[in-house]
Amino acid sequence: MDNNIRMGKYVSMLLRHHPEEAGIILDEHGWTDVDDLIEKVQPRYPLTLELLQELAYGKDKQRYEFSDDGKKVRAVHGHSVEVDLGYEEKQPPSVLYHGSATKFSESIGQKGLLKQNRQFVHLSENIEQARSVGRRHGKLILYGIKADEMYKDGHKFYRSTSGVWLTDHVSVQYLWIIREGRSI
Repeated sequence: MDNNIRMGKYVSMLLRHHPEEAGIILDEHGWTDVDDLIEKVQPRYPLTLELLQELAYGKDKQRYEFSDDGKKVRAVHGHSVEVDLGYEEKQPPSVLYHGSATKFSESIGQKGLLKQNRQFVHLSENIEQARSVGRRHGKLILYGIKADEMYKDGHKFYRSTSGVWLTDHVSVQYLWIIREGRSI
């Protein structure tokens, strides 16, 4: 694994799950000081502001965002630590997607999509993004989500600055399995 990939995973882990491992302080909205983050990561990886910006706006997705003045940084979603990202509730598109591994399909079929140790369930606007996420966890299974029905039934949705849709839970009644571009 390339050193920048390892560094990116480490920074993500600090900003989403374990800031204490490097002595980083996240405020209530998940922000931390850019210079402090760089300083605390440097004993382990050669992080610079330029590398942090490159990692933030990676080729496959936006992982982090910077404050308007560029002095603070935070993960855009995926937190297991309690933070208020300040995203406003939004009406989702009629259909969203979720990629997972087949090893989780029995549990999903019984309980729906659960946030597990994160603050939200992550959903995608397009199948390709869902495929990309699902492939990381094993043999892929794709789900379609009846987001419009969920919203009409009172479920809340938020859209992160990276375009990922967030919700608390997706019940089985709102899911269907997608196979090779076809619904079943």
